Amino acid sequence: MPLGFRIAEVTEDECWLCLSLTDGLSAGNRLLVRDLHAPDQAGTWTVVQASYEFDTSVIGSLGDELLVYTNDHAPNYRVVRLDPRRPTEWHDVIAEAPEKLETISLAAGCLLATYLHDASSQVKVYSESGEFRHVVSLPAIGTAAGFGGRRTDKVLYYAFTSFTYPTTIYRYDPAANVSTVFKAPQVDVQPADYETTQVFYESKDGTRIPMFITHKKGLALNRQNPTYLYAYGGFNVSLTPGFSVARLLWLERGGVLAIPSLRGGGEYGEAWHQAGMTPYKQNVFDDFIAAADYLKSAGYTCSQKLAIAGGSNGGLLVGAIMTQQPTLCRVALPAVGVMDMLKYQKFTIGWNWAPEYGTSDDEAQFHNLLSYSPLHNLKPGTAYPATLITTADHDDRVVPAHSFKFAAELQACQAGPSPTLIRIDVNAGHGAGKSTQLQIAEWADVWSFTLFELSNENR
Repeated sequence: MPLGFRIAEVTEDECWLCLSLTDGLSAGNRLLVRDLHAPDQAGTWTVVQASYEFDTSVIGSLGDELLVYTNDHAPNYRVVRLDPRRPTEWHDVIAEAPEKLETISLAAGCLLATYLHDASSQVKVYSESGEFRHVVSLPAIGTAAGFGGRRTDKVLYYAFTSFTYPTTIYRYDPAANVSTVFKAPQVDVQPADYETTQVFYESKDGTRIPMFITHKKGLALNRQNPTYLYAYGGFNVSLTPGFSVARLLWLERGGVLAIPSLRGGGEYGEAWHQAGMTPYKQNVFDDFIAAADYLKSAGYTCSQKLAIAGGSNGGLLVGAIMTQQPTLCRVALPAVGVMDMLKYQKFTIGWNWAPEYGTSDDEAQFHNLLSYSPLHNLKPGTAYPATLITTADHDDRVVPAHSFKFAAELQACQAGPSPTLIRIDVNAGHGAGKSTQLQIAEWADVWSFTLFELSNENR
């Protein structure tokens, strides 16, 4: 049996058992269902999705029919209705739209669809049969999540956040289309003091890429602003606006926060994702380089005032960028990054990333991986940016050996005056579940290192 995951869930009415299977080689999943109220069919599975190529999941059941969320022949996703007795006959309930359908829930007698409109949330409410009702009014450009519940519920709850808007819980009445604040955090921040704009720039091949830029109001475009450019670019992950106390410290000190939506992410559906997968991973790096170039040409910053950052797959991004264009920035901050692209699949969960990257076991994919693998593209005698690599000794997702090897090779190759350091958390992992104390200590070191290097004019 191939490597993969097996996930079983039961519909709200407990009539259907749904089984999702992945194979560790493809980006999608197979989907099977079993009727739990049909004793004569005990043990019988019905195949709803036979291919591993597409993402397919059951939203819920309506009588004898199932509502299914899928990107099968719909890269931006759609909702279909089907009778498991005729599983190949699919009927659109919510057809594919120009925007990506990010999430869908069956609750309170309606369908609540969260779309990504240029990487920010737009929530629409439909009847259970798919008739459009209304748009949920959100406080600002940002990210909304939640809207789950039972079909019999009268009210639902969702969370809203943005770069300068702390995560707030809202109570939502779908019938009246009214949201009211249920719980708001007490954070000493005035959103009105800051502004977020979204710009669009061209990548190397002419592709139009969006980017959020946040800073204090009244910022002077004098090319001297310390700028933190952060991205991910992979695994169909969408980077949407979200509040961070750590980033607020950067903004309070007059820094610029820039977050582009690179190819490889999920901001524009599966086609956008695939445009940054093997063998097209270089598109992701080109998109990031073009983002830095835009920030400089628009007057936000210059190379000596620019820090680039990313974690995990984003750590790979930073490692690749600093080896391809060492003079692009002053500071590089690769966190828990995948740095050895020729052996990543041989450790812990690495095999599961093969659909995204390809593996060195295939000759053509080997050459593609070698072309950008951060560890293998460091060159002796090169002046690299000031670099602070961060990892943890118990990271079982991206094993710390990636960072260890990259740090050692970088220190051996560094010919410039900038420091190349590694910071290793003890008794910590990939990031999730890290204590508040450890997070504060890490961010204190990251910001201290970054601000010191960006303010050091002698290097």
